[in-house]
Amino acid sequence: SSKEHIESTGASNGDHHHGDASIENRHRNAAVMDSLTAFAAIGLTAVAWDGSLTPAGGRAFRHALDYREPYCNMREQSMIDLIDCRLTRRREIGNDALMLEAAQALSSSQSLTAYAMASELMRSDGPYEPEERRHLDHLALILSIAKPESDRIDSVFDVLHNHLKLWSKQQAQPA
Repeated sequence: SSKEHIESTGASNGDHHHGDASIENRHRNAAVMDSLTAFAAIGLTAVAWDGSLTPAGGRAFRHALDYREPYCNMREQSMIDLIDCRLTRRREIGNDALMLEAAQALSSSQSLTAYAMASELMRSDGPYEPEERRHLDHLALILSIAKPESDRIDSVFDVLHNHLKLWSKQQAQPA
């Protein structure tokens, strides 16, 4: 199946645009979500956790997909269609229901990576706010990720996005 192929190789049969024509039809069918669509849905729920999608959140979400197989090989219009369809579905059923639909289409390893993407998206603009923390805890529960594992993932992004006081010999040293 294509789900297994994407999971095992992270690519789409070497023909990077194979199936692009059917992508729009795949995400229009709300009852069936494949792993490609589900992974994107998890990222969308992370940047729109509070009911709004800011321009910065949209850029961060798109960036998270643009450098990841197989999204980086999709045609621009297919990416737009994928995101638009997930946004429409989120408006129809809400964030929680979208997370539940997506979780059903992801394997355990895909769920871990989707959680890590969501955690990084939420951490990249500063320390986790209490409401963000609750959203991530809820997402981990939906994705069947144990608390020690989600804490381990979150701690990586705390280190990655730690506020550093850096200086250069070309600049005055901070006081």
